[in-house]
Amino acid sequence: MSQHLSPKSLTAPEPEQDTLRALSRSPHPYHHRRRELPYASDRFDARNGPATLRSRARTDDATNLAPTALSPYLKESSPGSESGTEADDEHFLKGLPAPKWKPRKGLRGRNEPLSGSSTPPASPAFWEEERTSCDAKEREPFKPSKSERRQAIDVLRRHKNLCQRATEAAILVALGLMVRANPQVAPLLDTWERDYHLLGLLYVVLLALYPLRVIAWAYRKRQPSRTIPIKIPSNFDPAPLLYPPAITAYSSLLVATSNPAVILPNIILSICSWPQQLIPKFELNASYDSIHWVFSCLPLVWSSSWRTLARHAPTHAFVTNEDMTLLYPLHQTLCAVLHHLTTTSLLTAELQLFSISLINVLILASSPQVQVLKALLWVGGLGILVLCGSAIKSGIVLARVPKWRFRKIPSHRIRPLWKELSKIFSWKRIKSEFFGAAQDDPLYELSSSEEELDIMKLQGPKRVQTLGPNFNSSVDKSNGNNPPSNPAADIGPSRIARSHTLSYVDGHPKLSSHSYTPSGRRKRAVSTSLRPFLKLTYTQAVIRKWLYALYVYITLAAVILAGIRTHMQFVAFQGKDPIGWALGYLFGDLPWFRFQVVNANLERWICLPARPDDDEGKQCHLGWVQHVRHNDFGEAYTRLIIAGYWLMVVILGLLTVFRLQEIYEVDTRRKVFHFMMVGMLLPATYIDPAFAALALSIVLGVFLILDLIRASQLPPFSKPIATFLAPYVDGRDFRGPVVISHIFLLIGCAIPLWLALAALPRTGTGYSAGWELPTRDVSMVSGVICVGLGDAAASLIGRRYGHRKWLWGGGKSLEGSLAFAVAVFAGLAAASVWLRVGGWPLAGEQAGVLRSARNAAVCSSMASLTEAVLTGGNDNVIVPVVLWTCVKSLAI
Repeated sequence: MSQHLSPKSLTAPEPEQDTLRALSRSPHPYHHRRRELPYASDRFDARNGPATLRSRARTDDATNLAPTALSPYLKESSPGSESGTEADDEHFLKGLPAPKWKPRKGLRGRNEPLSGSSTPPASPAFWEEERTSCDAKEREPFKPSKSERRQAIDVLRRHKNLCQRATEAAILVALGLMVRANPQVAPLLDTWERDYHLLGLLYVVLLALYPLRVIAWAYRKRQPSRTIPIKIPSNFDPAPLLYPPAITAYSSLLVATSNPAVILPNIILSICSWPQQLIPKFELNASYDSIHWVFSCLPLVWSSSWRTLARHAPTHAFVTNEDMTLLYPLHQTLCAVLHHLTTTSLLTAELQLFSISLINVLILASSPQVQVLKALLWVGGLGILVLCGSAIKSGIVLARVPKWRFRKIPSHRIRPLWKELSKIFSWKRIKSEFFGAAQDDPLYELSSSEEELDIMKLQGPKRVQTLGPNFNSSVDKSNGNNPPSNPAADIGPSRIARSHTLSYVDGHPKLSSHSYTPSGRRKRAVSTSLRPFLKLTYTQAVIRKWLYALYVYITLAAVILAGIRTHMQFVAFQGKDPIGWALGYLFGDLPWFRFQVVNANLERWICLPARPDDDEGKQCHLGWVQHVRHNDFGEAYTRLIIAGYWLMVVILGLLTVFRLQEIYEVDTRRKVFHFMMVGMLLPATYIDPAFAALALSIVLGVFLILDLIRASQLPPFSKPIATFLAPYVDGRDFRGPVVISHIFLLIGCAIPLWLALAALPRTGTGYSAGWELPTRDVSMVSGVICVGLGDAAASLIGRRYGHRKWLWGGGKSLEGSLAFAVAVFAGLAAASVWLRVGGWPLAGEQAGVLRSARNAAVCSSMASLTEAVLTGGNDNVIVPVVLWTCVKSLAI
């Protein structure tokens, strides 16, 4: 920390240090800092004031440019991470002492003439100082020009960028080798080897043809070049090229150990996620690229393994060839919808990955947990989007209109509520708002003129008389083909228009336009979506906001109780009502509850579990924790205890955050939520993995609904939700309408658990069929360990002790990455110990202690390196999936 501070700043008075400390944090830590901006110490100096800024800037340039042109940029502050967890976004002021004052030669007195006299001779001390300064200038190295410095900076950044991209590619290659080394994946790869080879060959050919297409385009535009007209920019992001195809292939192979049906659909989805720029186009303006669609159907042609596995291998789901030919348009449509909803909140690689995940949930859902997730995301999402889309859009547009822009009415005129409602739902307004009637529409013009006349009549007869005798006739004639007459012709010979009247407005062709005020000043441009709402009064606007909110809330309740509930009943719960199933799932072991259900004869609606005494000793082979859960407490009562424990952790975490709100910065307070996830899920996931997956799915649905209400600005819940989330948002949350911090935190913890459950067998009888797992796996908690421990440790340690940057920059330090690796290793070790202490059967072949420790070290190092090098996605989502892939492949 001391290497960033000058001696003067260390000895500064305490109030000044507080001021400098307040300025040490940038208000925009996620914006790229341009190299031409001065340091913070050049922008502010509490002691010398703004008069020393110019001289200090010159001294700073002269000092930093020596001895080479690259020296001031070797320690350049790198742009911050996109997720708000970078290790060193606290920059300390680099205070420099003021330069030494040098007298100028040729100073003239006040009464000295401008010419004709010489300057008084300088003293010997001055000549000695000048001689010393001249010798110093001779020893100074050559200063490069501005263009040379920019070229050197571009070369350095290009080399750093190349190193970073090569590291990302090496990480994905290493992940592929790990997946290939898994003994359960090796037979699948032998079966699908030809398909993956053709897939890789097609991708490589498209990548190799892209430079040739660029050259051909240059010649076609008659702009030939002597050299290859290809220059990769320094800010090139290869994430859309690397992560969606690779992560899709790796995850599908690991899940296919228990469900081989996921391989071919994910091969097609991997082709669908290729960037559009790689595919040759013949229809530039088409919604879907025909060539890309043909490429996505090629695996159906060359794959002979699919038909063999479909006949012999036991699969949980099967997708027909006709369904798989429609995956490309489904993927493209889903990406467009997600981009429309989130705008700039999600990057390109994230959009591709989320679309692929949603399609997998839609077509390959087989377990009850995934069916619940499918009902929440697809049935609920599509229902809300279709039924509430127009109301939410209108509510957002109406919330953007400031209060002073609404139509004014006389203060003494107060209309009853039923008249306000009739004005809002009048046919003219509905037509102008929903059927696209613009202000140049005759109906719109007529309603505007009638409203102006009504307002003027309310102001008294004198106001109507000033309009001239032909004002009413002009309004009446506007219904026909004849244009309105010119009221200015009846004013008199002088043709002088009186002030504050509208009697002559229609006579002037320019002033009659709605883009000008009555005085002739041009109006400010108004969006076409805002124009229908500007005719409302403020009272009508408030009433309409509440009507929109009421409609959205009623529709939400209908979608949840009718659509989602019905889908869960017939798909996930075997015909049982979800509400009754949930009551028995949580309270079925309470004696009082069982007595009330039996006494009221509600056993057909509420599913009561069997008594533990009936299956005495049945769960002993699954470990002592499972035996205590099943025989002593009961499975339903154990879930109730887990839910109470989670509620206690949430309350304790919120109290801690509120207590630290005035002490620590926002990034430190945000890490409390990370530790909350660790305390909630790390010990409880192994006890009941299916219940943990169900709880994460429901909480994700609740988060999405709350953020929908917040982004829609619907009263009365939007403002309290926004106020609660405001202190915990980061730079990514300001890029679009969706606050993604808490949603990505939950998704990062949930996706590894969902993937692990998809690769494990299920057990259970009766109403709990498919809700019990006979084995456990360390990869279940890899997301919790990565997000809760690794990310938090990297942020807390890196901010305070991170001084050594990675070669490629990016805001990450070596100390923070080391802390990430150590925390993840400790978390994996703790999970492995808890798994063995609990006595649960382990999935797959497990290695010894030393080999498991070595594999854990490799996994933690890969996750830490991925977190340090990642640029094209949120590390709360990408890094947990990478860690899950490593842990699952190496069988820790």
